Amino acid sequence: MIFDRVLDGLGAAIVDGTLPTGHADSIDGFVARTGASRSIVREAVRVLVGLGLVSAGRRVGLRVLPAAEWDVLDPRVIGWRLAGPDREVALAELRALRRAVEPAAAAAAAAVVRASEAPRASDTTGTDGPEALLAAADRLAAATGPGDAAAFLQADRELHRRVLELSGNAMYGRLHRVVGRALDDRAGVGPDVHDVALHVALARAITGGDAIAAAEAMGTIIDRTGA
Repeated sequence: MIFDRVLDGLGAAIVDGTLPTGHADSIDGFVARTGASRSIVREAVRVLVGLGLVSAGRRVGLRVLPAAEWDVLDPRVIGWRLAGPDREVALAELRALRRAVEPAAAAAAAAVVRASEAPRASDTTGTDGPEALLAAADRLAAATGPGDAAAFLQADRELHRRVLELSGNAMYGRLHRVVGRALDDRAGVGPDVHDVALHVALARAITGGDAIAAAEAMGTIIDRTGA
């Protein structure tokens, strides 16, 4: 879509410094830069304003904002950072965030399952429960062939999302888009037998109510992404 091209082009230019902090511009300037229509550029600017990359005022026009104002948890901003000169910093920050959150979420998910004393935990978590987590792990384990990269990534994203949601913590659950974007960046990395086994062990620990094992497995999974 033209809109996506325009938004990605402007967002990437801001994040990589082509349009530096403090740069003043206008809708007409962005139209000339992108070659898109004013209506598309206006819509893209609305998104950039919402992401904290640009400020807009009737008298002052458009101005590029510093990185401290960016919504760095938005998948689009994450993607622009990963594609730019800030990539290694962004990767380190993503790993640190995941290391702080996902093991705790895995432990919480195991505690929810243990406390439920029932084969399903959906009544207390609002998710499809432990069975769906095990099913995602099974799909991940089955998608290890040379032509299974897309299926593996989809199962990996689903497994991590379900762990976050099964934790019962709404804030953890909202971070699934951040984790999903981090996993997308590894789409070209083939599945490793040890990593697959760790994901299966994670799912089994959670569904077995073992919070310690679940947290340890998740922590190891995240640590291995930086290896």
